[in-house]
Amino acid sequence: MHSLSEQNICFIGAGSMSEAIVRGLTKLESVKPARITMANRGNQERLRELNTAFGVSSALDEDQRIQAIRAADIIVLAMKPKDAAEAIRQYRALFRTNQLLISVIAGLSIPSIEQLVGIPLPIVRSMPNTSSTIGLGATGISYSSGVTAEQRQLARHIFESTGIVCEVEEAALDIVTGVSGSGPAYIYYVMEAMIAGGITGGLDAATARLLTVQTVLGAASMVLQTGENPADLRNKVTSPGGTTQAALELMRVNHVAEHISSAVLRSAERAGELGTAIAAQIDTHNTN
Repeated sequence: MHSLSEQNICFIGAGSMSEAIVRGLTKLESVKPARITMANRGNQERLRELNTAFGVSSALDEDQRIQAIRAADIIVLAMKPKDAAEAIRQYRALFRTNQLLISVIAGLSIPSIEQLVGIPLPIVRSMPNTSSTIGLGATGISYSSGVTAEQRQLARHIFESTGIVCEVEEAALDIVTGVSGSGPAYIYYVMEAMIAGGITGGLDAATARLLTVQTVLGAASMVLQTGENPADLRNKVTSPGGTTQAALELMRVNHVAEHISSAVLRSAERAGELGTAIAAQIDTHNTN
């Protein structure tokens, strides 16, 4: 069985998610930086930044991009959704059937990737989140039928370097997007509101921020370390007629829980819309 340390990895797309994965891989020494090559559509300054930060190789021109893709054992598709179809078409002639494709592109389905690539390749579709940058990411992952057990382990190893990994059926990846892919933004939104409330109530901004951050960290850690359900922990800190009950009653009256659940579902719906748009783009290109 081949270990991840023996694999040449090429990232097509050098944005924040690519950086998060590279940070995890190099921090854990899962792959030697020299085996990782970053490529994008021409932002050489960005590639130099990543080279300086992590020691990875940079494909600074088209010849180097071609060489890196051909030499790769694993290709990570990390471009923006709107650019995905064009980029895959541009480089698909370089792909080999023994390469593993890993996509971190929101909404781009495995059948769409297969249609774009045009040859049978093992494909991993993933949905990480931005907390991967600090090693606390949550990634949903699914596989095409051609992915071997060894390749599954390689893919898991890549994303486990940035946090936890949950294997799901591909149909569930849109709701993974709604829960954890977009999820950090929901928590930041709540934190903004808590800080604002603290300031309105008389705290200085620094104190309101510190108390909010520690409260959110502590609450998440309580769920993780105790294994208890959030509802049970909430009940334990909610005294009848007390301050917490007063706050939660206001939230209940204003349907806060329902709005949050609806936001999760809307995010998942939007992921599906992105996938549908990409599929339509592919079909339009194929009929022209």
